[in-house]
Amino acid sequence: MGYFTKILKYAIPYKHFALLNIISNIFYALFGTLSMISLFPMLKVLFNQTETLSQAPIWSGIGNIVEYGEGYLNYYVTIKKNEGSDDVLVFMILIIVITFLLKNLFNYLSLFFITYLRNGVIRDLRNDLYDKMTELSVSYYSEKRKGDILSRISSDVIELQVSFLGILELIVKEPLMIIFTLVAMVLINSELALFVFIFIPISGLIISFIGKSLKRKSKKVQEEQGLFLSLVDETLNGLKIIKSFTSESLFKKKFNNSTRKYYNFSNSLLNRTNLAGPISEFLGICSITILLWYGGQMVLEEKSLDASSFMVFLGLAYNILTPFKAISKASYKVKKGNAAAERVIHVLVNKSQINDPKDNKIISTFDNSIQFNNVNFSYNNENAIKEFSFELKKGETLALVGQSGSGKSTMANLVNRFYDVNHGEIMIDKINIKDVTKNSLRKLIGLVTQDSILFNDSIKNNLIVAKNDATDDEIINALKIANAWEFVKDLEDGIHHNVGDSGNKLSGGQKQRISIARAVLKNPPIMVLDEATSALDTESEKIVQDALENMMKNRTSIVIAHRLSTIKNADYIIVLDKGLIVEKGNHNDLMKLKGLYHNLVEMQTIDE
Repeated sequence: MGYFTKILKYAIPYKHFALLNIISNIFYALFGTLSMISLFPMLKVLFNQTETLSQAPIWSGIGNIVEYGEGYLNYYVTIKKNEGSDDVLVFMILIIVITFLLKNLFNYLSLFFITYLRNGVIRDLRNDLYDKMTELSVSYYSEKRKGDILSRISSDVIELQVSFLGILELIVKEPLMIIFTLVAMVLINSELALFVFIFIPISGLIISFIGKSLKRKSKKVQEEQGLFLSLVDETLNGLKIIKSFTSESLFKKKFNNSTRKYYNFSNSLLNRTNLAGPISEFLGICSITILLWYGGQMVLEEKSLDASSFMVFLGLAYNILTPFKAISKASYKVKKGNAAAERVIHVLVNKSQINDPKDNKIISTFDNSIQFNNVNFSYNNENAIKEFSFELKKGETLALVGQSGSGKSTMANLVNRFYDVNHGEIMIDKINIKDVTKNSLRKLIGLVTQDSILFNDSIKNNLIVAKNDATDDEIINALKIANAWEFVKDLEDGIHHNVGDSGNKLSGGQKQRISIARAVLKNPPIMVLDEATSALDTESEKIVQDALENMMKNRTSIVIAHRLSTIKNADYIIVLDKGLIVEKGNHNDLMKLKGLYHNLVEMQTIDE
């Protein structure tokens, strides 16, 4: 219950709904019990068991409440008979109808109030999950499958929604019904009630034993669901590759294996869960059978119990079966929900590896330089950057080049604090970027990546990610600087044109220019370009390169370059090899060295 208790804390803002639910449940249980007891006077009248009383009984305390109620009933029936009235049965029937009506009214009210509490908890939980997902560092997702994360915010939360209602039934509604019913049974006949007191704990132990493995089985189901959702995500993202390499059968096999495991785990889980109802009902019928045998002897042989009281007692015994079945099912749901809660809480309690300083210091301007002082960084103990030192002054352009895996893109991640350096420091205006808030740092930086990341929305809404209050004129101006207005103005909806999923309604060059326009609209003093033209054809590259040069004017830029022809005008070029600086200087200086940079340029010239 540990993980589930943490989920229940989300109910605190909705405690007024919980209170109203509890009050409704109290009245539901009360009138649920009274609805069965109300049959008692009816049966008394039908069996002509009412004793003639000319005086009303005297109240002598709670201990004699049964005798007092029976005496008052007999007194009432005697008066009606003496008056020659034939409406005794009508009155009895009205009592039965009213008690059942009130029972169902309060049952509806309890469900009405719990709906707001349950859905409010789930809404807040999903919001917190999404907030945490956006807060966690990039490194967290490099170790997780996207499908598993989707499974936690969707199916696991839905499981909690069902289980959350179940546990409230478990601790409030049904136990109250059982308690009130047991009290009534004890008042009618304590000997018969003893059988019920013995039956409940024995049945609880049996059901608990059967449900022991539910949490483990439920966790397997949820994990396997996360796996096949990941496969669906990977398939949709890589559909062109799958079709191009005719690998449909390979991925179908992977998916079928996953769904087969999910099928087996789900069957095992549901079969165990489905035992709750039949077992609780069977145990209940066994108890009623014993009551029939023992109570029948009390009525027929010992004459210590009248028939009407015995029939009401049997009705109350059966009245326990429904809440008892609900409790057993709810306890199974809680075990399943606890596995879902564990997976959800695991995300919520996970701490980002990239934290803001305790004093929340803010950096709002960039005036002098960016300094890299002996920067070292490694992924999983594998060195990516070693002893990187350099100072880039305001207004200058630094280009990072090297073969794949040399650490170029790592530097872009470190400047944006997607990762933190292991040793050394990165400083802006002599302030360590670890000593300022992430938001204030990133507001100074514009990022254009190799993969144009666009959202399934309009061009305008993709751009205002950078500046929420941007006007249409500002958006159009940014598009012009990025050489994107020339095609956007010809679209039927203009800046309101939907770009499709991941921007698939646009060409590669068009997507990249929209990404550049987004960075332009942000208007940051520092620009980081991570191989922004490497995925483009020659014609698109030239257009995008012009857009990049427009954007980089009067800005400090760090350019990670694959195509070396795009960085000839950079103030400084650093050549990286396995994370180490092996050469640095401008284009002409490096060409004269006849070193690694010269070789890379020569190879690209030959390829072109």
